[in-house]
Formats: sequence, C-alpha cells, structure tokens
Amino acid sequence: MRVLISGAGIAGPTLAWFLAKAGARVNIVEKSRSLLRQGQNIDIEGSAITAIKKMGLLEEIRRFNTTEKGTQFIDSKGRPFAPFPQKGSSASPTSEFEILRGDLAEVLYEATKDHPNVHYSFGTTIKEVVSNDQDTVKVELSNGEVQEYDLLVAADGQWSKVRKQCFPPESVSLVDKGMYTVYWSVPRLPSDNDWWNVYLALHSRIISLRPDPHGTIRAMFTRMPSNDVQKKAWLEASKSDRQAQEELLRRDFGDAGWQAQRLLDAMEQAPDFYFHVIQQVKMSKWSSSRVVCVGDAAYAPTPLTGMGTSLAIIGSYVLAGELSKLDDGEHPSKALHAYESTFRPFVEDIQKIPFFIPAIAHPETAWKRWLFHAFMSTLSKLVKLPWFGSRSGESNDDGFPLPQYPKLG
Repeated sequence: MRVLISGAGIAGPTLAWFLAKAGARVNIVEKSRSLLRQGQNIDIEGSAITAIKKMGLLEEIRRFNTTEKGTQFIDSKGRPFAPFPQKGSSASPTSEFEILRGDLAEVLYEATKDHPNVHYSFGTTIKEVVSNDQDTVKVELSNGEVQEYDLLVAADGQWSKVRKQCFPPESVSLVDKGMYTVYWSVPRLPSDNDWWNVYLALHSRIISLRPDPHGTIRAMFTRMPSNDVQKKAWLEASKSDRQAQEELLRRDFGDAGWQAQRLLDAMEQAPDFYFHVIQQVKMSKWSSSRVVCVGDAAYAPTPLTGMGTSLAIIGSYVLAGELSKLDDGEHPSKALHAYESTFRPFVEDIQKIPFFIPAIAHPETAWKRWLFHAFMSTLSKLVKLPWFGSRSGESNDDGFPLPQYPKLG
C-alpha cells in the first residue's frame, strides 16, 4: 500500500511507524522546512502509553520528561496553597509522562526517518487533491509533482488544508469554548521551580508557568472574554499578526499581578510565541473514499481534556491496524469504516466537556475566586488520603483498551 501523509507532527509520524511495520510505503509531506521542535507541555495517557511501548520509545519519552513535580495553585505573591504532586496524587493534572510537543515530535521523527519504507519531504505541501476515486487518490504537490497513492491521510492539525479540500464545510464543526490560550518561553530565573504554578487573576484570566528540560520556563496566559468588547478584541487578534496579539496581551494582562510584567517583558523576544483559539473539531465522517483524517484534523478535543496527544497516538495506531488487515489491492474503505466505528465512541466521550469548564477556573470576581481557591485547597488535602488511590499511568487504559493487530506486534 502506498500512503501519503500530510503533517509531520504527532499523528503523522506515529501512523507512519505502524504502517511501515505492516509493510506499507509511506511519504510524509510537511510545510515547514525542517522539523518544528517548538511547542508546549503535553502528556501521554492510558492506551497511548501502550502504543508508545509497542514502538519501543517509552525510555526516550522518559528521557525528555519536563521534570515537572506536580501542579500547584498559588496566590498573587506566588505562595502555593493547593499542591497536587505528580507522585502519590490521583488528582494531579501533571502526568507521569509530561513532554514538550517539540520533543515528542523529534522522538517520533528519529524513530521513523531512517526506515526504508518512510520518506519525509519538508517544505512541501499538497497544493491540490486532483482526484479521489475508486482506483487511486491523485495529488499535486507544491513543488509541481503529481503523484498517485492508495490512501491520503490528513494529519495536518486543527486547521487542516487537506480536510478543507476533501470534505464539505457542513461536515466539519468547530465548537468554540470561549477561551484563548497564548504560549511562549522565557529565560529561567534561580527563583523558578519545577512545579506547574497556576495563578488565577481576576476578570477571567489565568497565568501559569511550567518547567522544561531545556533551561527555560514555559509561560501560558489564558483568557475568557466576558463582554462583547473583549470578545471582539480577542477574535480580531486571533486573525491578526503577532504584534497585534502582543499589544492585546499587554493591555489585558498588564495589571494581572504575580509575574505578569516579567513574562510580558520577555514576550517580544520569545521564538515560540503561539496564540491559540480553543475550539474542538467534530466531523460527521472521518473519511471520504481514499482520504481520511486523523488526530486534531479529525477530532481535536482541546487542551481542556488533556487528551489531544493521546487521541492522536491511539487513533494513528487503530487506523494503521485496520489498514493492516486489508488484502493486497483492496480498497481502503472497509478499514476506514472500521477505524471510525472502533474509535469514534471513545473520541466522542473524551470531547464531552462539562458545561462549567473552563469558566469555573476563570473567575470574574474576587468572591468566585475565593470559592475556587477554597475548593482546590480542600481537594489537595483529600487526595493525600489513602482511599483516594494512587495514579498509575501505565496500567490505565482510559476506557479504551488498545485493540490487537497481529501485523503491528
């Protein structure tokens, strides 16, 4: 089977690894001229860990661990009042397998780049899907080449260009969560620690800092605009350039307190500034003839679930597994249907975010912030009790036991 994958992030290389193991020949095109090693903290959960173990990459994942000791909520002076250590806490947002997105992408790239059945083409995109029929899917690449494949996979993220070409607009829903997140890296100071420090400013704002293994600190600002003026400003900024986005952040977070000023001052020099509209992707159908979507292109769950990376890894494994069951020359439609019917119920369950999230963590008033602080402080004490149980990432299947496919090991 000849497969073309658009996107060399997380889902694309994972899928390529398993497809190559099953004997497929895989080409991966990536619009960036080199591997993007940027990105913020992500974690790997449940059955995704099992898939990583099948790839023999668990120790590499551990090697790139962000060193985060846990999550702690802090006050305006940086004093923690609700710690959730990663070890020994069943409720810590910090996973045993915390890794930067760029580091995970590099691990997956290194695991696939020398495989004889996998080829990468950087600085290349799919200019046009010329045809998608019973026999092949034909594409024209940005370098002018026209190529034919048995399958085209859209693994090019939430704003997938391949999806836009091959699926009608009415088949794709973007569910807005009313929240914006902005990330960038700043120089680490001696006073910084190895916790995920979360500070709730008033007026629906959050500032947090997280450690990394590269000597810097990862800043994250989140905002839930609460009136029409704010909503318009943030929506316009999301469609504008970096300068406009930085100006909005300085204006809206200048009085937020804690380390807001330090982080805003360092923002302009950050090489990895990223402004993110928090939206879910929901598709009525993940495939069309010989084209299929995987990862965020098909079912971005938002960072609010903590499962985006895990869904990309598990989904890639399931897609490869179902394709591995096909006979030589068989149309992939049967495998694509099985991939969706097997995995969609779990995806839809993950995408069910309670109505009060993320608003509960973005208090508008001091009274609401006090209530949230009191709840988190109490919870941090309760989780220390033995009957709350302990976290065990490797044995947790998160409700989706990984299917077994003989050709994938």
